[in-house]
Amino acid sequence: MASFKITGGRKLKGEIIPQGAKNEALQILCAVLMTKEPVTIHNIPNIRDVNKLMELLEDMGVSRNKVGDGSYRFQADAVNFEYFETAEYKDKAASLRGSIMLLGPMLARFGKGKAPRPGGDKIGRRPLDTHFTGFQKLGAEFIYDPNDAFYTVDGSKMKGAYVWMDEISVTGTANVLMAAAMAEGTTTIYNAACEPYLQQLCKMLNRMGAKISGVGSNLLTIEGVSELGGCEHTMLPDMIEIGSFIGLAAMTQSEITIKNCQIPELGIIPDVFKKLGIKMEFRGDDIHIPAQTHYEISSLIDGSILTIYDAPWPGFTPDLISIILVTAIQAKGAVLIHQKMFESRLFFVDKLIEMGAQIILCDPHRANVIGLNREHNLRGIRMTSPDIRAGVSLLIAALSADGTSTIDNIEQIDRGYQDIDKRLNAIGAEIIRI
Repeated sequence: MASFKITGGRKLKGEIIPQGAKNEALQILCAVLMTKEPVTIHNIPNIRDVNKLMELLEDMGVSRNKVGDGSYRFQADAVNFEYFETAEYKDKAASLRGSIMLLGPMLARFGKGKAPRPGGDKIGRRPLDTHFTGFQKLGAEFIYDPNDAFYTVDGSKMKGAYVWMDEISVTGTANVLMAAAMAEGTTTIYNAACEPYLQQLCKMLNRMGAKISGVGSNLLTIEGVSELGGCEHTMLPDMIEIGSFIGLAAMTQSEITIKNCQIPELGIIPDVFKKLGIKMEFRGDDIHIPAQTHYEISSLIDGSILTIYDAPWPGFTPDLISIILVTAIQAKGAVLIHQKMFESRLFFVDKLIEMGAQIILCDPHRANVIGLNREHNLRGIRMTSPDIRAGVSLLIAALSADGTSTIDNIEQIDRGYQDIDKRLNAIGAEIIRI
């Protein structure tokens, strides 16, 4: 198990480029199965979860050729269905939550699919009912074997249908959308997720020949087509990395310019950080964060304490709740952080309290942060990364703290952030991988 040794208290300065979006990559890569023609994808992040998915696709018989830095050409013209019966497939797919999105493309193109129950971050209940209810509405039938946690799905009789999404699930919407793209007839998906990454998937499928309308709304209409062709696609920068760098700059009193942010795709993310008092300048498509000695949390119009909570897009993404929480530690004022969508994502707060933060964990969903206003710094400790986003939040805390911190289980961080230690060291951090 690898660790980061972090020397805190260093101010950073320079430019940093966000990686390609992890959450988009997992959807887009699964979609290469939907055609036998070549699909070229640019700006693919070099991170563990994405690399594992690409390796899994190769094991399934999809060819992959590197055509540039972060760019690959895929071709799924020789998919080996015997591989899905192997123990190796079950083990590899089960270790990656994004593997569940292989089902939609397989059902669309081949009329059948197999998948183990996937793992992923331990951030609370993440049921797959939304995926399977959507498949069933289209006419698919599935069998679940609880002994080996394996799903077998028959999609040979799928037809277009009205699909109500029980929850606004990004992966669930992506999966059902891909399955419907080649189902006979018209499908309407209501209560659909509408994140920019889902919009990117819709745009890519339309370039491949799909007929999807309502992109960007919660009502998608899909007219099924018999086959799809190849295309070229460039992924968005990762909005979670962008938000993480904004919080990092504020906590460490650093001057950082985040390059190539695709600002129109960030929604309310910059505005939420501004509510913490963080100054930022939009310079074309770059975000410049000036060094700030102090930043003050806004209060509501009547003077009451600000609440920041997550919500489905266009609300504030749950993946940045932990970043907002840690950033508020050194602000002036108080804020209530309400993590509504997952019940275990605040369970790293005890480490922040041990470092000297003033936080009251009210329950699994709510934490009250009383800002320190730089009156004293956090102190370095040894801690463990429980999941991707909490891990980077602890890294931000450690970089702002006095002394040295050690973060264990950094494999979690590597799953979502490409060479984060090297990139931050390049602008003045001192992070040693041990």
